[in-house]
Formats: sequence, C-alpha cells, structure tokens
Amino acid sequence: MVDIDEKDANVNNDHEINNSRKNNNELDKTNNDVNNTTPVVTPSEINKQEQGVNSSINDQIKENKEKFFSFTFYKVDPKWRWINEIGKDESSTEFLELLKTANTKMKVKTYSTIGLRHDSEFMIWTISSSLENIQVFSSKIYSTILGKYVEPTSTFLSLTRKSIYSNQVKPGFERENETPLKYLVVYPFIKSREWYLLPLDKRKQMMDEHIKVGRKYPQIRRNTTYSFGIGDQDFMLAFETDDLLMFQNLIMDLRETQLSKYILKDLPMIPCVLKNMDEIIKSLG
Repeated sequence: MVDIDEKDANVNNDHEINNSRKNNNELDKTNNDVNNTTPVVTPSEINKQEQGVNSSINDQIKENKEKFFSFTFYKVDPKWRWINEIGKDESSTEFLELLKTANTKMKVKTYSTIGLRHDSEFMIWTISSSLENIQVFSSKIYSTILGKYVEPTSTFLSLTRKSIYSNQVKPGFERENETPLKYLVVYPFIKSREWYLLPLDKRKQMMDEHIKVGRKYPQIRRNTTYSFGIGDQDFMLAFETDDLLMFQNLIMDLRETQLSKYILKDLPMIPCVLKNMDEIIKSLG
C-alpha cells in the first residue's frame, strides 16, 4: 500500500521528469536551430583569426618603430698614403664586404667630405632600429685595414619621431625607392629654451611659416630627427639635394622667418658628396 504522501511525491516526480524531458527536447531543438543557422568556428580558425590580428598589430608596430640615425665623420691618418696599392685594393675589398653585410641589418650610406672640411675625409650615415647594431658595425670598422688608419672626429646621434607641427612633409629616409641625391648637408640644431616656453599655438603658427618656406623647394629632401636626451643638440638636420645653390637659397629664406629668432645654434653645417666607399678610398691618396 502506497502512502498518500509517497504517492503524491511519485506523482510530483513523474511530473518533474516529464517537464525535464520536455525542456530538454526544447533545448535540443533550439540548439539544432542555432547549429543550422550559425557557422561553427573551430579552434584552428580562431587561432588563424588571432594570428591575423597579431600580424596586423606587429606590422603597425614595425611600421611605426622609431629608428636611430648616426652621422659619423672620419679623419684619415696621413700614414695611410704610404700603403702600397695592393694593400689599398685589399682594404677596399674588405670594407665593401663589411658594408654589404651591414646593409642586411640596417641602412648604410657613405659620403665624401675630402676637400670640403679640414677635420674629416668621409662620413658614414647609418639608420637602424637597433642602437646595438650601430655599435657592432662601428666596432667592425676598426678591425679592418682602413680602420687602423681612421679616427672619428664627430658623431651625431638622433631618433626619428613624428612631428607635432605637421604630418604633411614626408622625410627623405622614408622614400625607399627613390634615387639618392648627390649632396647631403648635415648639421646639429638647437632652439632656445624660450621657444619651448611659448604656447603651442604660437609655436605652430611660426612653424607653419617655416614649413611654407620649405615647400617652395620640393626638390630638397628633409630628414629631421630628434636628439633630446641622447645627444648634445635638440635636432639633427640632414638635407638631400642635387643643387647646393638651391639649398643655399632655402637657408637664406629660412633666416627671414620668425622662428629664426629662437635658433640658438645650427653649426657646423657640413656638406657631403654621395660616393661609393671604393671611390672614397681611392681619393684618400
């Protein structure tokens, strides 16, 4: 004989079981509907999507990564001229091989200053995302035959950086596929502390005038980089041109802008001529 309470409990249990089965059937039907309408994303596809996002982020980081600029000027020991021609040829071959290897890790350009400056015969311009790579390259120079006869007279270090005044001017070093220009004029640049204490709007107004003058000379490529905290100067300026007279006109026009009142120093201005290293070595005597 079934107890009333037990009977009621069994009835209730049967009712709950039936409701549970009904709910499960409805849930299964809902899941089937979802599965039929929503594409299934597999773990491998999720990984691919994540890799795609990470790749895009890495590309942006790589694109925006700042680069170090180093302009190093070298003076050659007069004893170099006493080396025989075979030794000079070997030196040229060795140095060209070093430059070839260095250019796989950074960008290296060589310039002659012989006859243009009393304190140097050539300059090496390196552009690298790694400061250590620049140091390794410089160290290897001293291990070459030529390196035994050269002494650096000036080294200017700087970093690329987005301008706060304008993003319309594309620096020359970003023009990867364009033919290098014949001349490069390099000089350190320091503005007075009064300049930095001016309101930003006031500075932008004067910089707009400065940039407007520069746009009159589209054939001159500008490479403005920043030395704050890593060099004695505020900026390093490097202008590429095929016409030094045109560059002189630009400098004279810039002297007449309002910004020129705040220039503390822009010396020495060092003109350089783009040349292959074997040509430079031959010119050393």
